[in-house]
Amino acid sequence: MTDNATHVLAINAAANAILRHKVDSLQVIPAVALKLLRLTNDEKASVNDLSLLIETEPTLAAKVLRNVNSAAFALAHKITSIKRSVNILGFSAVRQLALNQLFYNKLIRHQANQQFDQLFFWQHCLFVASLSRSIAIALKHNDPDLIYTAGLIHDIGKIVFEAHGKVSYSDFLESCKNETQATLLGEHDFFGLNHAEMGYVFCQQWEIPEQIAAIVHCHHNLPNDNSPFAQHKSDIAIVNFANYIAWMQGIGSITLNNPPELHKDISKHLNIEKLDLEALLNHVDLEMQHTREFYGIQFPSLNKLRATLVETTLLLSHNSKQSQSNISSSSLTTPHQSLIPDEIVPWTLTAIHADFDFDRLIMLNINPGKRSLEIAYTLPEPLPEHTLQHFNIRIDLLPRSILNSLRARKAIIVNTKQEHSSSILQQFKVDEFLIVPVLSHNRLIALLYADNHRKQNELNSNCIEQISPIVHELGVALTNAKRFELEKKRAELDSLTGLLNKRMMINFLTETFTLEAEQLNQIAVGFIDIDHFKKFNDTCGHQAGDDVLKIVSQIMRNLTRPMDFIGRYGGEEFVFVLNGTNEQGAYSYAERIRQEIERKGKILSQRFQGRAFTISIGVSLYKPEFTSYQDMIEAADTAMYTAKHNGRNCVVVI
Repeated sequence: MTDNATHVLAINAAANAILRHKVDSLQVIPAVALKLLRLTNDEKASVNDLSLLIETEPTLAAKVLRNVNSAAFALAHKITSIKRSVNILGFSAVRQLALNQLFYNKLIRHQANQQFDQLFFWQHCLFVASLSRSIAIALKHNDPDLIYTAGLIHDIGKIVFEAHGKVSYSDFLESCKNETQATLLGEHDFFGLNHAEMGYVFCQQWEIPEQIAAIVHCHHNLPNDNSPFAQHKSDIAIVNFANYIAWMQGIGSITLNNPPELHKDISKHLNIEKLDLEALLNHVDLEMQHTREFYGIQFPSLNKLRATLVETTLLLSHNSKQSQSNISSSSLTTPHQSLIPDEIVPWTLTAIHADFDFDRLIMLNINPGKRSLEIAYTLPEPLPEHTLQHFNIRIDLLPRSILNSLRARKAIIVNTKQEHSSSILQQFKVDEFLIVPVLSHNRLIALLYADNHRKQNELNSNCIEQISPIVHELGVALTNAKRFELEKKRAELDSLTGLLNKRMMINFLTETFTLEAEQLNQIAVGFIDIDHFKKFNDTCGHQAGDDVLKIVSQIMRNLTRPMDFIGRYGGEEFVFVLNGTNEQGAYSYAERIRQEIERKGKILSQRFQGRAFTISIGVSLYKPEFTSYQDMIEAADTAMYTAKHNGRNCVVVI
């Protein structure tokens, strides 16, 4: 069995486990809507087919005619038949009207729960559908209608969860109130699969065309080359791009702060430079306005669509094109001779100096928190100019020429010819310098600065083309070094929950017990055990048990300070170590964890056959008679069992 077949079986099983009824018995959207969707890929479909389909639903036919005769189309004569509507407006336009009407009837007029704002959701779907179709037309796609349909139903999985889940999408959003984002990973932990996977299950079950199903499944992440969806990458890229822009405009499918990322390879499959974004967004704005007027509803207000902002952000997401040069091959390989940044950067600076003979080379790291540039590495080391040792400049104060260059991911020679450059030139005490962006996955992470401070030789513009490949390799090497660090860290983590594992906990506590007594007096160790976990596993299955472990670990992660330790001890047991605390502080922390897990357990009880999970917590404070961390662990373990004997779902501190 292929990996894809295994994945499809897994998400189908997860879907049936979380839904109140089998997938094949769901009525997510009206039957006539499904037939309209299937017409998308039917090359034999005719005007008569569409007319007959709409006319079989008299209410739908009346509303389509009302829409056709509205001011939006400004027709000279009133249209009285569906077939005439199709002949005048075209197959595509009438089919689109019918689909929109059906989705409006299903999603908006029968809205039951306010937590998942279905009007907000519908606005998002219409925006993505309209923009996707406009992009497809601009790029001369052979089937813009298909792209429109995919955009309209790309988030259908959220509706399936909301209408038919044992726990609803509203329940999920409610559980995210204390979190900053509602992510795909969060959905997977909550439901057992994410909305894109649920949408794909729906598309498969209801025989939606394969291209649309692929877009629904992959609209957040482009498939890899081995995926069965790889042949649809260009179509997926259009909806991924439209979805991204919708969120940028504040038109997401939910009201939480949850903007998706623009896939780093989007420009390989979508010729964005050919798009007139301003015209496209204005067209979509007009379509949305007609929709609001026709249905007599008020969407959450649409800001003026900011084409310039979109274009700027796209520049920040594009792959920079690295030019070839005649520099020595050793300079290109130098960055890859280590996986330690403190070796990679100095060695690369030395290689660049050997090739180009710059007087000064400086690596300026970007501090995203402070939005500033800070000197990280220099050649020579240290710099003789003491004024640069603690150099720090805010990015928003950089001259416009540098900012424009950074946005375009291009190197630039800064000199007195550029406006407002005198201040930064004075800081470096030069008449000109070279700046080259250092990128990691197309994200700006640093700048390489070079000048001829001592020799006063003029910088040759050809050096930009020659030095760029080396700096590109430097970015790749730093990315690899970061990945290596992540792999090292993974060895320290529990593979299921992502928390630190037992070995790391032992290392942490061993080191902690070398502290002075005064600091140890402010240490607390806690043991957390999920109540009745074996019964839960036996009743609901091991996958459900794994999901509960991940949910508990995420709550601990959200409620724990960076200075404290949390880890999985094994099985259903977790450990926390608090620094700088006392009895009241330790109890308050443990009680917050207990209450939040109890709250989420109640919300998810219907997912787990009516079982609401809770935890028992035992906490031990440091005592002088403790000679090792094992004594403290045993005390916390004893306190936890006392909590079990006291009825579970409580905190005991000793």
